[in-house]
Amino acid sequence: MADSHLDRATAMRRATAVGSSSSSLNIAFLLSMVATNLLSLYHLSTRASTAPPLLTLPPHQRQDEQLLRQLTAIRATVSHLNHLRSSTPPPPPPPPELLLYSRLAPLASACSAHPDLLHRFMSYTPFSPCPDDALSLAEPLLLRGCHPLPRRRCFSPTTTRNNNLPTDPFSPLPDSAVRWPPGAKCTSFSCLPPSLGFDLARTEAARFLRAEGPLDLTVPQLLRLASLSRAGPIRLGLDVGGGTGTLAARLKRAANATVLTTTMDLGAPYSEAAAARGVVPVHAPLQQRFPVGDGTMDLVRAGHAVNRWIPEAALEFLWYDADRVLRPRGLLWIDHFWCRRPDLAAVYQPMLRRLGYKTLKWAVADKTTPAAAPGPKHDDVYLTALLQKP
Repeated sequence: MADSHLDRATAMRRATAVGSSSSSLNIAFLLSMVATNLLSLYHLSTRASTAPPLLTLPPHQRQDEQLLRQLTAIRATVSHLNHLRSSTPPPPPPPPELLLYSRLAPLASACSAHPDLLHRFMSYTPFSPCPDDALSLAEPLLLRGCHPLPRRRCFSPTTTRNNNLPTDPFSPLPDSAVRWPPGAKCTSFSCLPPSLGFDLARTEAARFLRAEGPLDLTVPQLLRLASLSRAGPIRLGLDVGGGTGTLAARLKRAANATVLTTTMDLGAPYSEAAAARGVVPVHAPLQQRFPVGDGTMDLVRAGHAVNRWIPEAALEFLWYDADRVLRPRGLLWIDHFWCRRPDLAAVYQPMLRRLGYKTLKWAVADKTTPAAAPGPKHDDVYLTALLQKP
């Protein structure tokens, strides 16, 4: 009995101690809440005492005071965000390849880099004839990467109605088939040098039909190599820097193929002459992304306009864009690529080998003398190659 009374007394003392400790905690929480509320009330009262009461102000001053408070809050938010931004490390810079491409991009991004030319080009009267300034403004903007041209609301000048265009693409064109720029040195096709591609009945009629050396690749040879390499029929092609469209006309006649010809009207009306021959000209600079879909072309030819004067990075873009548009087993034809002999082995050959294409033809010869001619070799060479995409 005595033991039971002792146990009961011990339990009661423990319960009392627990109850007193819990009540102490409750009192502490209560005091902390009261203190917090008092501090909040003091802070609010201080802010209220420093800010003028809006209800006692006139309506126009009340609105001004609200605007000032909103601007102060916005300024504080912006300052806080700037502090957070400065405390975070900056992102890594983009790869140099992307920076270079941003300067060579085709979608008018380079227009802002030439404000004087762009301002002159865009100074026209809407809904009226466009100024005839193709050579003085349009072509320079295109060559500087400002493409497509931003002029949209005027009527482009055209030739007079001409129903006498020849059906044979190798017949001479009438001088009225194209627009001759005002003040141009030549206003007829007979005035232009035959090497420019406007002597259709003689010089152009023989092109791609007869091989005069190892650098030449004729259309019959091209079709035979395409068949032997199982490239399939050549139905669609892209002729980069194709002048007046002679290859397009020849492949149309030999294989019923459709070939787009990229041209620039530098010193002569290439685009209009190609259209007058019945082939499709694409007025586009060399640094532009080819305006065709991925994997759609059977053939891409790089003509004389593609040479060592193109910067190496831009030239590599061109080769890889050709790879983009070629279908599997498509053909890349590099026709008379001009460069210096040391650069061919050090720069351009490795650049082309990186494509991983199969070589169907690879011929190098001196630029100014035939390959078999005796005498000292010159420093400049031509390369003609036919490569097949895997």
